[in-house]
Amino acid sequence: MAFIDELKIYAEAGRGGDGVVRWRQEKFVPKGGPAGGDGGRGGDFYVQAVRDIGILAQYKAKKNFIARRGEDGGNKSLHGKNGEAFVLKLPVGSIVTNLGTEEKWQLLEAGEKILLLRGGYGGYGNEHFKSSINTTPKEWREGQEGEHGNFQIELELFADIGLIGLPNAGKSSLLNALTNAEAKVGDYAFTTLDPNLGDFYGHIIADIPGLIEGANTGKGLGVKFLRHIKRTKILAHLVSFENDNMLKSYKEIRKELEKYGQGLDEKEEIVILTKTDVIEDPRIVAKQLKAFEKLDKRVFTISLYDDKSVKDFKDKLIKILKYKK
Repeated sequence: MAFIDELKIYAEAGRGGDGVVRWRQEKFVPKGGPAGGDGGRGGDFYVQAVRDIGILAQYKAKKNFIARRGEDGGNKSLHGKNGEAFVLKLPVGSIVTNLGTEEKWQLLEAGEKILLLRGGYGGYGNEHFKSSINTTPKEWREGQEGEHGNFQIELELFADIGLIGLPNAGKSSLLNALTNAEAKVGDYAFTTLDPNLGDFYGHIIADIPGLIEGANTGKGLGVKFLRHIKRTKILAHLVSFENDNMLKSYKEIRKELEKYGQGLDEKEEIVILTKTDVIEDPRIVAKQLKAFEKLDKRVFTISLYDDKSVKDFKDKLIKILKYKK
């Protein structure tokens, strides 16, 4: 099932039940007093956060969501039951916007529940209209419509570490080596068209799709995926030894983060120099490592073909994340 991080829906709270005209059944009286009950209130409409980033895909075929209608009133002055509320489950990190009013809500924690729309009030039965001068009222009222609207849902991923870098920097491969994500890997740009997530000892690592020069203006995969970095605690910036000018490649992505704004360039960042196995001379690796350390960042080198290299990096990463908690 395809990953979906944007969705437009129509939502509607339940309509209130109708009031009714009913009469008491009394012996020897053709028509007793009024006994029509009020209608129940319509169900409210909620959104609730869950830890499932793929759940939006379930709503791809269905875009209209309506809470239950309130029950009509009954005889013997019985009120109708309230309609059942509708709870739309959305991933943690979802931003919900009412397109009519531009009101926004954010779901920041699993289990968080937000009321979006109120159900309509139930209508009155004829007993409601009884008075000293109107002992046999025949009036009744329909239930009110529930609130309704069109909504935009946008997902901003929450992750402990976001892997960023140019296409083919090795992000998906590193994610697979660190977690059980089984992300797609290939030798061409934009292998990753959707963010991949993996669990690393209880920490979430996100492989953010490749950024290129001009991404902040929509070039390549554009700003669609830049927003996923906003709520990531630490950026892990991958730079491959396959690049002729590694510092230039690094600065290219840094420039995109600065242009996008919203504090992305101010996030804590570690640098991972990948694919050391393509370099035969270890002095070249040492030289690049020294050049990047001048950026005042924590810098690591790794080859996924070297088990010791991978284990050393895992151990260091665990310490970094433990310190961040």
